[in-house]
Amino acid sequence: MYEITKYSFTPSTIQKIKDYRFGLNWPIVYIIEDGREAYVGESVSAYNRAKQQIENPERARLKNLHVIADDEYNKSATLDIESSLIKYMSGDGKYLLQNGNSGVKESDYYDRERYQAKFEVIWKELLKRELANQALVQIENSDLFKYSPYKSLSEDQLNVVQEITESIKKDSHQTSIVSGEPGTGKTIVAVYLMKYLYEQDWAQDLRIGLVIPMTSLRKTLKKVFKSVKGLNPGMVIGPNDVIKFDYDILIVDEAHRLQRRVNLTNYRDFDRINKTLGLKKEEGTELDWIINSSKHQVLFYDKNQSIKPADIREHHIRKYKMKEYALISQMRVRGGQDYIEYIRRILNVEQKEKVKFDEYELKLFGDIRELVDAIKEQDKNIGLSRLLAGYSWEWKTKKDESIDYDIEIDDVKLRWNSVTKDWVNSENAVNEVGCIHTIQGYDLNYAGVIIGPEISYDKDKKSIVIDKSKYLDFNGKRAISDPNELESYIKNIYKTLLTRGIRGTYVYVVDKRLRKYLKEYMD
Repeated sequence: MYEITKYSFTPSTIQKIKDYRFGLNWPIVYIIEDGREAYVGESVSAYNRAKQQIENPERARLKNLHVIADDEYNKSATLDIESSLIKYMSGDGKYLLQNGNSGVKESDYYDRERYQAKFEVIWKELLKRELANQALVQIENSDLFKYSPYKSLSEDQLNVVQEITESIKKDSHQTSIVSGEPGTGKTIVAVYLMKYLYEQDWAQDLRIGLVIPMTSLRKTLKKVFKSVKGLNPGMVIGPNDVIKFDYDILIVDEAHRLQRRVNLTNYRDFDRINKTLGLKKEEGTELDWIINSSKHQVLFYDKNQSIKPADIREHHIRKYKMKEYALISQMRVRGGQDYIEYIRRILNVEQKEKVKFDEYELKLFGDIRELVDAIKEQDKNIGLSRLLAGYSWEWKTKKDESIDYDIEIDDVKLRWNSVTKDWVNSENAVNEVGCIHTIQGYDLNYAGVIIGPEISYDKDKKSIVIDKSKYLDFNGKRAISDPNELESYIKNIYKTLLTRGIRGTYVYVVDKRLRKYLKEYMD
């Protein structure tokens, strides 16, 4: 049976821990806090560790010590519970944690499921004692938890972080590229790397920035950085901001969304920055700005998530000499890498047979009303479930406020996302439909994907067919003369939409021929 014992965090009070039955020689977990900041740790001697911590100037400012003990604790269990406390307390947001993120580990051990159940009970007690604000399920749906630098990394993620860190430390100038498909945790690793670097003694005086090309994700990460000790929102910048300072390190998430001089809304600023950096007007890209404004660059990249002509081409990236890394482990989708590959093969007409995934719901709906109702029901049950669609309907509500819908299918009327920044978390999101530009980089519990009429299937040729006239993202198709290129962009869009859901993906297809084709592979 667990117990939580509170002590004043002072030299005299700490002496009392010697008389506590778990105080001298037993694995425990502890929290030190002052109502605003906190530190989480574990030890086999509560008394000795408390004496050490009170000599730490940063820790000595804290006021209360909470020792969490249990007759059944062992070293593996306390390490695991410590890691969970760090992750969830960071996501809860009540405290700024003094912890670094290099100590957050996740490993299996005997009877782990039982100790994880014990952690859930402990968390409920922390809520009662006002040491936490939110239930675990609420935290898990929050951006602060999803993008927290206190995540437990997989082995390949941690190896990438450590190898890049050593490479930056040794080389005066270095460009690294980290490739990874949807769900391999590129954004998580980028955020983790930011905090990890700032904790290194040799990096204390370095200027480091996290470049986020997409406005919506940038806003979200600024909120996250505001809630993490040692980070601040000013570290999260857009590509236009990189020329404001000379950076030592620029970390670029979603590097495939960096832009070149094609289909831009603001050519003047783009040309001005090229001129400032001495780059040729027609040739300079946002990647060139980043290379010219920093000593070290770390690019997180997936060529298959490029979705419009303005996105930087692979040859723009490959012209620079880069050290290459790869993320492989599937961290988002419960169907794992097999599900990601399944979707890719279906869209490329390469899949031979239907596959079912034990821990993942992939469903094809024949009625749009049922899809909408199912997503709303999942949002009530577990939250963070949203409708998404390809850009196959005019965005009328953006142009005319008197119009209240954009999409009409079988008398069901829906509207596009009413906000572009952080739409996923906006108040009315569950009643709207998100486009690719608002969802890329985000996770959902369930995604309800509406596949528009711009994509069909030719049974005789056994191929996906694209109707350019029905694809209504003007900037997404302008300047494309090669139909194969447009097909690639549209497939990338749907691959991205169909891999947003952690627990499941619900699908409705407008085109009857494509619906019949997908019915072979989806229940």
